[in-house]
Amino acid sequence: MRHRKKGNKLGRDAAHRKATLAALARALIEHKRIRTTTAKAKALRPFVEPLITRAKEDTTHNRRQVFRRLQSKESVTELFTEVGPEVAGRPGGYTRIVKLGRRSGDGAELSVIELVDYNDVKPGNTGSSSSSTRRGSGKGRREETSSEPEEAAAGA
Repeated sequence: MRHRKKGNKLGRDAAHRKATLAALARALIEHKRIRTTTAKAKALRPFVEPLITRAKEDTTHNRRQVFRRLQSKESVTELFTEVGPEVAGRPGGYTRIVKLGRRSGDGAELSVIELVDYNDVKPGNTGSSSSSTRRGSGKGRREETSSEPEEAAAGA
C-alpha cells in the first residue's frame, strides 16, 4: 500500500531527484517558462512555489534558505530582485501548467510550466500544424504549392 506516500519519484533516487528539481527550478526562474514532461512539471510546482513565497521578503535568512535549495547565486539574485517584487501582491499560485500533448519520440506527455505574472499569453499548439499531418503530408503540401503559382499567373 502506498498510503501517505506523497510526490512522484520520477524514476530517480533521492539525490538525482533533488538535483533534477533544482535544475528545473533554476531554468524556470531564468526563462520564466520551460517545456518539460507533465510529471516533472507537477513535481516542480511544490518545489518552486515555496521558494517564490520566500522571495517576496528580501532577508538574509530567506536568501540562504532559497540558496540551500537552488545552489545558484544568479538564480537567487534574479528570484529576489525580479520575481519576488512582481508577485508580491499574489497570495499564491505563482505557476501555471499547460498540457501540450505527447512527444513524438517516446510518447511522453509534455507540458509547459510558466510563471503566471510573466506569461499572459497562453502557448499555442507547438506540435504539428493543422495544415499537415504525418500521413499524406506530401500530397497536401504539393497541392498548396502548386495552386499558388496558378493564382499568381492568373493575377498577372
